Amino acid sequence: MNTTAAEDEGVPTAAIADASVRLGLPVRWAPPSLRPLLPGTPSSGPARPVTHLGSVDTILEVIAESDRGDVLVIDNGGRRDEACVGDLLVAEAALAGIAAIVLWGAHRDTAQLRRIGLPLWSLGPVASGPRRIPPAAPPMRTAVLDSVPVTVGDAVVADDDGVAFIAPTQADQVVQLAGRIQRVEAAQADLIRQGRSLRDQLDFTGYLQRRTANPSLTLRQHLEAHGSALEA
Repeated sequence: MNTTAAEDEGVPTAAIADASVRLGLPVRWAPPSLRPLLPGTPSSGPARPVTHLGSVDTILEVIAESDRGDVLVIDNGGRRDEACVGDLLVAEAALAGIAAIVLWGAHRDTAQLRRIGLPLWSLGPVASGPRRIPPAAPPMRTAVLDSVPVTVGDAVVADDDGVAFIAPTQADQVVQLAGRIQRVEAAQADLIRQGRSLRDQLDFTGYLQRRTANPSLTLRQHLEAHGSALEA
């Protein structure tokens, strides 16, 4: 996937979810307990995962390997008793061109992170840093977020509704369909603001009439024939 494809098309994670359902493709979702530090800052890009072992050197090494536009995905085991990301590391990531950070763990230096402005998803803040004695080992360039695996190159799309990870071989297909769904729904929203009801746009009365004749007819089948979008 082009590193900014989802951002360029304004594709939200909700549309990614809808497109994946239509295509019958799996999408791995980060745990919903991860929340954005900076709401309203959607981000996307190739994943650059790393497992935190208790020392910042593993994360710095992966940052050094990263390309501009990558999303740093850090696995700290979902720990809430220590922060493995703070202002210096986030400033370093921003300087290196990292697009965003997804952290399965806690952060600190919240006020400074907001000033730096790099989009970050985490379990929230905690003042204490790691107190573990880390083993001497090279970085593990994978991450597992509460049983959700992330590998190098997975496409990441993140916004206020969550964080999605898509296999690189499927990302273009999912993002393109998600973009089409989003454009249809944006047009429908415009019509509602102009006073035309969603029921009218979807020919909902016609659907109810056809369902009377064919009780097995689903709303999704009606919408596919009607060329409309409605997933929720």
